Amino acid sequence: MKKILGALAAGVLAFGLGTPAYAAAPPPEFGTDWDDPTTAAPAVERPAGHSCTVQIVDHKFVNFTPFTGTYVPPGGCGAAGSWSKVVLDLHGAVKGRQFDRLGALSLGGVTIFKTSTPEPSADGIQWHVEKDVTQYSALLKSEQPIWMLIGNVVNETYTGILDVQVSLTFYTGAAAKVVGPDHVYGATPHTVQALDGLHREGPDQVGTVTVDRKTERLVAEVYATGSGGGCEEFWYTVAPADTAYSCAYASGPYREVQVLIDGKLAGIASPYPHIYTGGWSNPFLWYAVPAPRAFSIRPLSYDLSPFLGQLTDGAAHRVSVRVVGVPEGQVGWDVPTNILGWQGAGVVTGTAVETADYPASNVVTAGGMRVAVKAGHRFTASATLRTASGQVQVSVDQTVGNDSVHTWSEGENHDELNATWTDASVVSRLGAGPGTGIVKDTKRFTVNGYIDVNSANRLVTKLTLGDYQNWSRIGGGPIERFKLEDVFDGEAGFTLGVPRPERHATGTSQETYKLNGVTRIVKTVNGYRV
Repeated sequence: MKKILGALAAGVLAFGLGTPAYAAAPPPEFGTDWDDPTTAAPAVERPAGHSCTVQIVDHKFVNFTPFTGTYVPPGGCGAAGSWSKVVLDLHGAVKGRQFDRLGALSLGGVTIFKTSTPEPSADGIQWHVEKDVTQYSALLKSEQPIWMLIGNVVNETYTGILDVQVSLTFYTGAAAKVVGPDHVYGATPHTVQALDGLHREGPDQVGTVTVDRKTERLVAEVYATGSGGGCEEFWYTVAPADTAYSCAYASGPYREVQVLIDGKLAGIASPYPHIYTGGWSNPFLWYAVPAPRAFSIRPLSYDLSPFLGQLTDGAAHRVSVRVVGVPEGQVGWDVPTNILGWQGAGVVTGTAVETADYPASNVVTAGGMRVAVKAGHRFTASATLRTASGQVQVSVDQTVGNDSVHTWSEGENHDELNATWTDASVVSRLGAGPGTGIVKDTKRFTVNGYIDVNSANRLVTKLTLGDYQNWSRIGGGPIERFKLEDVFDGEAGFTLGVPRPERHATGTSQETYKLNGVTRIVKTVNGYRV
């Protein structure tokens, strides 16, 4: 892809680490404006009846200085923490020229939202993102410091100022019962019983946590993204160091996000292959419909309950997050981490945790401008917990995998990836007390596409992305389940080596979102919904 990069704006790397929204005047096919970005995902369901809204951020992001403020719980919405639902809304506006930017929002050191931004038109666009944040109700009961950053650069070339407002709406009406955690511990040295400032220690990012002694269930969530520019933003295309690929410095593209407790493995997960709105060398692909998860980045989840027997001793314990496959000293991953705890009526003790770390496989075949990967890993943990309600047998079984084939031509004028990641877990709680049952969660992520410079000197990007999930809970009440299929299909192209008005840029995209059999579709042509 190096020859392609030489024809594009300086700073564009393999698979498009961002291109400015326009360099002079927008192409005639797109005009000076296009539809505001949208997704096919449905709006968050909100209860009828009374609600209260608190605006927590109103800021114009122009540099890398974070917004800070203070969150105060709403009045007139019932007792703090008794809300039936809490929804976060982000409204943004930007115009001019700008790259896609990453952002995060935390309250009391707890990351509750992570996002990326759209690239603007000359006349400007607006966008809206919403997220159900009810699970953070325990945090929202009390006053908390606010921290938000969307790192941005504004100068004579990149003129887009990110004008952002964020609010929380609290609902008191009837809703499906959500049993949220009693404690939410965030990555900050200033929060009681919190991760004590994640810092890098060798290949890991390390902190400490002190868990409430009555905790009966414990979950870690990691908002993991390869980010900040450089090859780790497109980690799934990194080639072994002995190849001639432009991102070649590691053993290969396999990545796995691990959580460790006191230096010992406690959970594994496949990272999601996020693509932001400048990705794959072609912003024309994303102007009106972003890739799945681009605007609302979901955390990886790890049930750490088998380890409660050692964690409820009142002492501080080391918690580490490790991204497998990243060489020593290589930067490019952001892994803000929260610990969520559900409390019982008495002190919890337990047997020593039994773990099985089945040998991980990572077979990389490289040669002839081709890299093939077949990798996988399985991890199990189990223990018996003694709670106020009686004994509970807890077990976690996790399996992750990656199959990919990456090929490219001389000079990377054709660059193609076909990849699938799998992530399956079974969490079992059997015995006395609430919350018993078996939860099965199976995820599959796919990236199939290419970048090509054809004989007419047009750069063409064609891409299909898939985000699939099957989840079910059996036992402890009625069977619960959901099935998600979120598929993006798109193609965009423009002519290289000519003035911007002569690029004749074109782009078509479609997102098909299916949830429990209900389908929503969004289609666009040259930035306009059809």
